[in-house]
Amino acid sequence: MTERTTLTRRDTVAGAAALALAPLAARAQGGPGAGQVTGQVTGIVYEDRGSKGRRAADDPGLPDVLVSNGREVVRTDAQGRYALPVEDGTAVFVVKPTGFALPRGADGLPRFSYLHQPAGTPPDLALRYPGIDPTGPLPDSVDFGLVRSPESGDFDVVLFTDPQPESHAELTFVRDTAVARVLGTGAAFGMTTGDVLFDDLSLYPRQNRIIAQVGVPWFHIGGNHDLNFEAPDARHARETFKRTFGAPYYALEHGGVLFVMLDNVHYLGAATATSGRGGRYEGRFGERQLAFVENLLKQTPADRLVVVAMHIPLATDLGPDDPAISTVDRAQLLRLLAGRPAFSVAGHTHTTEHHYLGPDGRPGATGDDAHHHHVLTAVSGSWWSGPPDRRGIATADSRDGTPHGFHVLSISGGRRYTTRYVPASDDAGRQMRIVLESQFHADDLARLPDTRLYELLGTTVPAESVGGANVVVNLFDGGPRSRVAFRIGDGPLVPMVRVRRPDPFVAALYARNAATKKSWVKAEPCTHLWAARLPRDLRAGTHRLTVEATDEYGRPHRDGLVLEVLDGAARAG
Repeated sequence: MTERTTLTRRDTVAGAAALALAPLAARAQGGPGAGQVTGQVTGIVYEDRGSKGRRAADDPGLPDVLVSNGREVVRTDAQGRYALPVEDGTAVFVVKPTGFALPRGADGLPRFSYLHQPAGTPPDLALRYPGIDPTGPLPDSVDFGLVRSPESGDFDVVLFTDPQPESHAELTFVRDTAVARVLGTGAAFGMTTGDVLFDDLSLYPRQNRIIAQVGVPWFHIGGNHDLNFEAPDARHARETFKRTFGAPYYALEHGGVLFVMLDNVHYLGAATATSGRGGRYEGRFGERQLAFVENLLKQTPADRLVVVAMHIPLATDLGPDDPAISTVDRAQLLRLLAGRPAFSVAGHTHTTEHHYLGPDGRPGATGDDAHHHHVLTAVSGSWWSGPPDRRGIATADSRDGTPHGFHVLSISGGRRYTTRYVPASDDAGRQMRIVLESQFHADDLARLPDTRLYELLGTTVPAESVGGANVVVNLFDGGPRSRVAFRIGDGPLVPMVRVRRPDPFVAALYARNAATKKSWVKAEPCTHLWAARLPRDLRAGTHRLTVEATDEYGRPHRDGLVLEVLDGAARAG
């Protein structure tokens, strides 16, 4: 059974209906029948002055706090009261305002929503993992407590995507790499933008216990591997996720910034399965979520920075029109965000990408009004593939060559944002990899099966091969606005050209360690690869090669290597 934190009758005023499910913070006050209006939920958002977890007589109601049922968004009145229509399956949630904190359960999860599912998950679905227990009739009052907490407009947010462990062993990899790396970071909060797990939803409790050790609020979005695959359609595809985390999509404010957490994995149902792994899905927000975003933004000042998080990218280099890896109704979301400072993040593809989208959602926009969409590096990289490191943990270089890791979003003054890539297993925190291709077939190991990796991509080049040798740089978090150049010694900078092809290093790594990778993993075209030829007149000898780059935010990065050009006599010696 999946562990949970259940709100029992002892947590409510006598006679209240039991509130089920993990981080569902609402407290039910009064009897379920007295004064209840079928189809409407009422309640109070209040200041929990003693962090008691329940409302006391001296806890005042909070005015002007947003509460939603996943479509409509209302503000509390002067006494903190709200009212919203509900139907079976509705998640009611508070939008945490700036200057307040959400209560957290023993599992560390923020508690901000109440599920109204009177009969619970239909038992005839026969879900493999536990769904939602019956919540019963609506209580008289569904209340949300908030704790006053000062917030600065300068803060960091940890961005995880696709940790995706499919076993306890791989969850240990998550623990000992990415989670260990963020301990003590001082971030305001963290989030995981989907594929929290890899199909085995019984791992949620251990995952939550591990994440709780970071010591900051951590928010979750469901991915395509967080589904109840037995569900016939999208309606009941998030039962275990909701049982564990609460509302599947929601919003919060922090430091004057609005964060909108959306679920764009639209499950097409068990009947669409082509294997035992579950049915198909597509990237889609759907009318109800888009209505929620529209209503939320109507309540939000037009100059406020909006950060939108989701699992499936709005668009991706691997297939901007493929509904399995891009979002079919992205243009509708962008229409709602138009004219506002906005930025969005996603995961899913196990690649790292920056896109600038036009109003139609197509990548490649160049104007100041282009929407910046960042596909984040996967914590699991290549799904925990690759040879083990000295700790026994898979090296897990992503299929575009980026070492597995995560990002940190930095907000300045509540207005400006940057992101930075953090490799999860590289203590040096390197931001690029430099290799030399001195043989024509260096990327085709079928032709050169007995050649060692460093003979193909290393820094020793025969003098007669210099003119045909390529310097190849993978700027791990680079994109279309990044610039890369190299120099030899103190010579002039040589501009490099952004190319779209597989990273030769990771292609060779996968080919030489086929037994250690998942069967579907292969090197894919990289969107942050640069190449240039070595100077033809480079003489035999030992040289310093330095790469200088600027990233998507104009920040400088620098790395280098020692290059040896050997003439025939040196090689013979």
